Amino acid sequence: MLRVSFITRFLLVGVAAAIVGTACGGTGTGTAGASPSPVDIGSGALTGAGATFPAPFYQTAFYNYSQMYSQVTINYQPVGSGAGIQQFIKQTVDFGASDVPMAAADITSAGGPSTLTQVPTTLGVISVAYNLPAVSKLMLDGPAVANIFLGHITKWNDPALTALNPGVNLPSTSITVVHRSDGSGTTFHFTDYLSKISPEWKTKVGNAKSVSWPVGIGGSGNQAVAQAVTQTAGSIGYVELAYVVQTAMQQAYLKNANGKFVQASVAGATAAAASNTDVSPTNFSITNAPGDTAYPIAGFSWVILRTSYSDAAKGKAVVYLFKWLVTTGQAQGAALEYAPLPTAVANLALTNLKLVTAGGSPVLS
Repeated sequence: MLRVSFITRFLLVGVAAAIVGTACGGTGTGTAGASPSPVDIGSGALTGAGATFPAPFYQTAFYNYSQMYSQVTINYQPVGSGAGIQQFIKQTVDFGASDVPMAAADITSAGGPSTLTQVPTTLGVISVAYNLPAVSKLMLDGPAVANIFLGHITKWNDPALTALNPGVNLPSTSITVVHRSDGSGTTFHFTDYLSKISPEWKTKVGNAKSVSWPVGIGGSGNQAVAQAVTQTAGSIGYVELAYVVQTAMQQAYLKNANGKFVQASVAGATAAAASNTDVSPTNFSITNAPGDTAYPIAGFSWVILRTSYSDAAKGKAVVYLFKWLVTTGQAQGAALEYAPLPTAVANLALTNLKLVTAGGSPVLS
């Protein structure tokens, strides 16, 4: 059965309120979608592992899919993008999940480019969350965020921060930086942004799923970072927006590329995504995008599938699950602060799903 795990305490509400969309046709209780009905959507117990960034969306969507199609169950383990890729390479899961498409070396380790396909599934935003109960509105720009995470700004009342927050009584307390300790696509998007706005960050730390952090304490997964920020007065960290909203954390306003201060939002992610009209597994960055409403730290999340599943029933189940997820199933993310895929990106997802065969035959035409 579906494993709700760490996110149970707030996702049960989301699951109960989630919109139960229709699937891609089949013999379950759902109605026909884009595909002819009836259609064999496959069956089996699917296992997946990887990114925590989309985990609230996946847990809700997978639960509702299995309620509509009881012949398909999904056990998703939110262990981080790096671990998800490794489990996919080792073939211990039916699909991997990562906020960053696989690099060339990982693709080679997994068997080569012809053996897998990477499918964009959702669009999310990374909030800069903080814990200063007396400060209801905190303004930050890119250089300030970079200098905090570089360890150059160590007090909340540093002149660089007071200049950004006129009239706000920032405390003299020390800043506790919280970052990911595991290989993380969330970290990739965050450090991608910092590398674009800070030459020092780009040179000294760089952009990757795992980096050598100059300062701070680490937590494994978005949930651990959220918990550390919530429990540590004077802290700051980067967390996917769903975790921030569901746990009522404070989040900063960030100055975007057009000089506007914006908070993380679905609309901000959508505006950022408009800057990249040719998304692919090698061209996916949308951080620090132009536009008055664009939020500067946004990114797509992906699943990684085999192009050949010997078990025909399971292969069909994988393909039809993700066909539903990137079309009708996008509605499942609305209440959890995930933006729907832009039309061109959803079309890319469907194109890549057509590469998958089950029992030697293509699943989609």
